[in-house]
Amino acid sequence: MSATSKSLDALCKRYPKFLHKGGLCVALVVTQKAKERGLPLDAASLRTEEHGQVAGLGKAAVQNILEAHGINKVLAEEGGRTSRGSLGLMQAYVAVLNELSAKGRAELDEAMSWWIGKVRAHFASKGPRFHFDPSRSLRENIEDLLRQAADLQADAAGTTYKGAMLQHLVGAKLDIVLGEGAIEHRGFSVADQAGSRSGDFAVGDLVIHVTTHPTEALARKCADNISAGLKPLIITVGEGVAGALFLLSSLELAERVDVLDATQFLTSNVYERSAFQPTACKATLSDLINRYNQLVTRCENDPALLVQVK
Repeated sequence: MSATSKSLDALCKRYPKFLHKGGLCVALVVTQKAKERGLPLDAASLRTEEHGQVAGLGKAAVQNILEAHGINKVLAEEGGRTSRGSLGLMQAYVAVLNELSAKGRAELDEAMSWWIGKVRAHFASKGPRFHFDPSRSLRENIEDLLRQAADLQADAAGTTYKGAMLQHLVGAKLDIVLGEGAIEHRGFSVADQAGSRSGDFAVGDLVIHVTTHPTEALARKCADNISAGLKPLIITVGEGVAGALFLLSSLELAERVDVLDATQFLTSNVYERSAFQPTACKATLSDLINRYNQLVTRCENDPALLVQVK
């Protein structure tokens, strides 16, 4: 891998939003500016004074670059202009390009090709598809989404699609029930990881742990929650319920921690919000998935997690 590719790969790991639509737009426009003006670039010259945005960033500029590389699909209607954090992404990318230039290792044609490859991957990603089947149970319609995520996971070693989907589906339900802004959402790779975090979601004194595979470490974390005066709740799938209860029993916590089946947790909420009218369940479940997609767009950098609603 060349120095340019290594630097861009490291940049995206530090700033995952570069792989979102808005971030890709920023990268394309800044790379084009670098090709036109040469390096080093002055980040201040790429900022508009009037609106504090990235100069030249917009749908027309982005589409011109894409069309020059044989791509006719629209990447973003606003071309990344309205994306929060675009200025910060621009400044970070300019710093990387200037550093490469100072070392005589900046290859702008290669950089553009690298970003175009990421755009193609974005368009080519095929995430789970939601097609509500009224002949099947509501629970089965939800489980179908999780099965699709598991299938994606099987084909992508190291990517835990099912766990990420489950976390954000639960997060979407909580947003709908409690109102947006009531809880904090994190990317799947960072949620519930750091020792300072009590769980995936916190609602007052309730701590919610979302997992596809309960572990002994999770049971110990529940014990820590209780010691801190918090009430832990585990939401998991299928046989994970029995597994979680077994692990909790070994710590004599089975009677102190609620463990819920995830699909039942989601199914009951859809019925409740549909006033138990089966004909209203499709629209209610679609609302849940739409909120899920919003959370994935905000928190994750892999478009394959997005559910395509038919």
